[in-house]
Amino acid sequence: MKTLKQRILTHIKDNGPMSIAGYMGWALLDPTQGYYPTRDPFGVDGDFITAPEISQMFGEVLGLWLIHAWRSMGSPDTVHLVEYGPGRGVMMADILRTANLDKDFKNAIQLNLIETSSALEAKQAEQLGNSGVPVQWVSKLEDIPQGPTLIIGNEFLDCLPIRQFIMKDRFKGNGGWHERYVEVDPNNPDALIYSIAPSPISAIDQALLPSILPDFKDGDLIEVSPGLAQLVDALQNRFANNMGAALFIDYGPRETELGDTFQALKKHTKTSPLDEPGHADLTARVDFAHLREIALAAELDVYGACPQGQFLSRLGIEVRAVALSRNTPNAKEKIARQLHRLTHEDEMGNLFKAIALQSKGLAGPLGFKATPLGFKDTRET
Repeated sequence: MKTLKQRILTHIKDNGPMSIAGYMGWALLDPTQGYYPTRDPFGVDGDFITAPEISQMFGEVLGLWLIHAWRSMGSPDTVHLVEYGPGRGVMMADILRTANLDKDFKNAIQLNLIETSSALEAKQAEQLGNSGVPVQWVSKLEDIPQGPTLIIGNEFLDCLPIRQFIMKDRFKGNGGWHERYVEVDPNNPDALIYSIAPSPISAIDQALLPSILPDFKDGDLIEVSPGLAQLVDALQNRFANNMGAALFIDYGPRETELGDTFQALKKHTKTSPLDEPGHADLTARVDFAHLREIALAAELDVYGACPQGQFLSRLGIEVRAVALSRNTPNAKEKIARQLHRLTHEDEMGNLFKAIALQSKGLAGPLGFKATPLGFKDTRET
C-alpha cells in the first residue's frame, strides 16, 4: 500500500503543483491515512498538549462563559451546545461539570460534537457517556437541528487550511502576490519542496486578502485561511434564524502580520511540514484581525480578540485556582504552575487569544467589553 506521501507525490506529478491548503487537506483529513482521522494526537504521549489537557480550570471557567451566554438568550428550554474539534472530550467534560451550577442550563443542553476522527469519537464517548446530557456526533454545523445555539472551539482555527502568497513586485500592489505551492523536488522524485507560481494571483484571490495589510516589500509572505470565511458563513446562516454565540480560542496576533507560520509538530517537536504528511500535526497562526473583518461584514457582533490570560482572569480562573488549592493542598504547587502556563504573558497568556461572534441583540459576553464592538473598530482596549 502506498504511503500518503507517495500518493501526494503521484497526484502532483499527474496534476501539477498543489496549494498549501490542498496539501493540508490531504495531510490532515485524508480518511484512511490523514493525521486527524487516524490517531489521538493529544497529551504527553501524543504530539502536543492543549489548554484543557493542562488543567481542568480552563474548561471549568469556559462553562461559566456558556452559562452567561445562555442566560443572555433568555434561558431557553433547549440549547444546542456545539464543540468544534473536541479532542478527547476533556474540555467538554470540565464544561459540563460547571454546568451543574445551573441545573436549568444543564437540562437544556443538547450536545453536538463536530469531529473528523473515529479514534477520537471513541475517546469522547468514553469521556462524556455519563455526562447526563444527550450527545450526537455531526460532520458540520448544518447537520444540527434549528434552535438556540452555543458554539465553542479551542485550537480549532489554527488547523484550518491556509494559502500562502509571496510578494514578487510590490509596485503592483495586490497584483504582485504569487501563490506558494508544494511540488515534487526535481532533484529527488521522492521529496516535496515549495515553489512559487510564475503568474500573480487572480482578482478573485486578491479579494481573499485582508483589507488592511502591513507595509510589505518584495519577498514578504502572507497567509490567508479561506476556512475562516466558510466558518463565518456557517455562523451567519445559523444565527440568521437562531439566537447564538460562538467562542473560539487559538494562537495568533490581534492584527494581520506577514511571515511564514506554517508548522508541523510531532512528539512536541517542530519538524518540516513536508517531511511526513499524515504523521504530524499541521497548523498556522490565526489572523484574528481578518476574522473580525469577515465576521463584521457578515453583520455579526464581534468581541475581541482578547489575550487568553486576560480573558481567563476575567472569568475568575484565579478564584478557581484558590478553591482547588484549598481542597487539594498537596497539589497547590502544581495548580500554581498550571495557572501560570495558561495565563502568564510569557506562556500561553498572550500568544493565545479569545474571540466571540454573536447574533444581534445579545448581552456582551463574559471576559470581553460590556458592549458590542463597533463596525469600525473591533480592537480590545
